[in-house]
Amino acid sequence: MSVKQSLFGFAADGKEVTKYTIKNKGGSFIELLTYGATWLSCFVPDRDGVYQDVLLGFDDMDGHINRSNYQGQFVGRFANRIANGRFTLDGVTYQVVQNEAGTKSLHSNGEFSHAVFDAEIVSDNAVAFSFTSPDGTFGFPGTVTASVTYTFTDENEVVLDYRAVSDKTTLINLTNHAYFNLGGCNSGDVLDHEMMIDADAFTPTMPDSIPTGEIRSVECTPFDFRQPKPIGRDIGADYDQLINCKGYDHNFCLNAGDGVKVRVYEPKSGRTLSMTTDRPGVQLYTGNFLDGKKGKSGCPMTKHAGFCLETQVYPDAPNHENFPQCTYRAGEEFVSRTVYKFGVNLKK
Repeated sequence: MSVKQSLFGFAADGKEVTKYTIKNKGGSFIELLTYGATWLSCFVPDRDGVYQDVLLGFDDMDGHINRSNYQGQFVGRFANRIANGRFTLDGVTYQVVQNEAGTKSLHSNGEFSHAVFDAEIVSDNAVAFSFTSPDGTFGFPGTVTASVTYTFTDENEVVLDYRAVSDKTTLINLTNHAYFNLGGCNSGDVLDHEMMIDADAFTPTMPDSIPTGEIRSVECTPFDFRQPKPIGRDIGADYDQLINCKGYDHNFCLNAGDGVKVRVYEPKSGRTLSMTTDRPGVQLYTGNFLDGKKGKSGCPMTKHAGFCLETQVYPDAPNHENFPQCTYRAGEEFVSRTVYKFGVNLKK
């Protein structure tokens, strides 16, 4: 195992952006950036031993600054959406940034995603990134210090260990916004990827993508991924939830217990991905609004070119008492782990 670092470029404010490369004994490697604590790339083999990058993204800082849809970035303080940018803690109502359509908060205006993090190589296969958000940033209470440590194992596991603490009661909901395409980042759409999600329910949304508050069974709906099926099998179904979002952009309520929560298989390459997490939900987003902006090697990222598995509490959680919550008191530490493991199915 080894970790190497190099200059990647410069952020809009002139700060240097460093790239870290972690390579394992099998020859697979990942790349990480201090900008947004971004998971930049992931080179893993197919069934024929051919290594390809399975993450959508950009080759330079211009792409990350000017064309990004959060590709690979660390998201916080509150990942996903908050209705009207408003919530109440201990009887105090907070009005935070409404950066999506002027009516709701999305990913806390990308504060963490566009910050340049401090970084430290903590072992021969791990890098830790940290950032402090001042009290009141975009309306959120508390000074929050957050970190994510990426560890890359010889078993092709990418382990994300999140930690955060605030000096005031606040919301903490951290995730990573990687876009996966197991056929390779420039190989077309992901509709043939076969996916299993260990979830008996999901949270339907209104047309503005804010949850209704209902926790709906996946039974007899296009959202039933309990048995593996191609992502594209039902994505065009005449079902209001898919029509409103032009595909999947929904939180799945993960079943309790240990074990793999999501499995994905790409038939042409044979690559597989399994995900474990201690979070109660995962947002499946199928790149419905990717619009052809140039990504790696200048290739356009078009609709459904990647899928996201954003582990989280449910969207708009502070405004729904029946949802798992993410309120943390002063000094109370947020700790979470998500693991993405890559493999190969040798059968053609």
